[in-house]
Amino acid sequence: MAGDQKKKFSRRDFVAGGGTILAAGALTAAAPAAALSSTAAKAEYPLSTGYLIYDSRHCSGCQSCMLACSLVHDGEASTSRARIQVTRNVLAQYPLDINIFVCRQCPDPLCVKNCPTGACHVSTANGNVRMIDGDKCIGCKTCLQACPHVPHRPVFNVAAQKSTKCDLCVKAPYFSKKGGPSGAQACVTTCPAGALKVVAELPSQNDNSGFDLNFAPKPKPVVRTIARPDDDPPKPPAKAAPVKR
Repeated sequence: MAGDQKKKFSRRDFVAGGGTILAAGALTAAAPAAALSSTAAKAEYPLSTGYLIYDSRHCSGCQSCMLACSLVHDGEASTSRARIQVTRNVLAQYPLDINIFVCRQCPDPLCVKNCPTGACHVSTANGNVRMIDGDKCIGCKTCLQACPHVPHRPVFNVAAQKSTKCDLCVKAPYFSKKGGPSGAQACVTTCPAGALKVVAELPSQNDNSGFDLNFAPKPKPVVRTIARPDDDPPKPPAKAAPVKR
């Protein structure tokens, strides 16, 4: 019967079919990126009440902040799990040799928008900090793909197969202090150079300059008086009268 006969494919059919399969694969690979860029409706998110800023000119590149971050969150010292990243360009000169990358607590958080499970969320109970609920995270890495910054601010814990990000130490089980926007942060308290701090005002989101600020105190104005030629010369101090004995 015709239905039982095996269909014969020519070389041309094979090449054409292979091209179709490759094209379909390319479309499938591009689908996540397209899905991330298209959101059904623009949601309005309340601004975070805390933002981590830094002064790269004060930073020595010791990475104490990175180790402290992983220790208080994971109980292990791991620079790859740190929610803050510090790099040094050995070919650059000061002050361009140190680069610091922190979570910006974006006003329009794409990580929150595109998370399929709601694990990445805005915590209204903790000052609207953008954070990840580890119990809801399925390890799909969508938040890493959605983050518009390089390097991406969410980090992936390979051992736990879950994503995480800076939460300003809201959930830091190994931290002895209360965290959050109004509390303490392990990176800030550990930095020996005082190159990190948390502010309440939203920094400029245009580039890193909004977060890389100069912490040096402003110099006090120096007031100098210049004597005019017609001014009377200063009088010498009066001599004290001799004491009679």
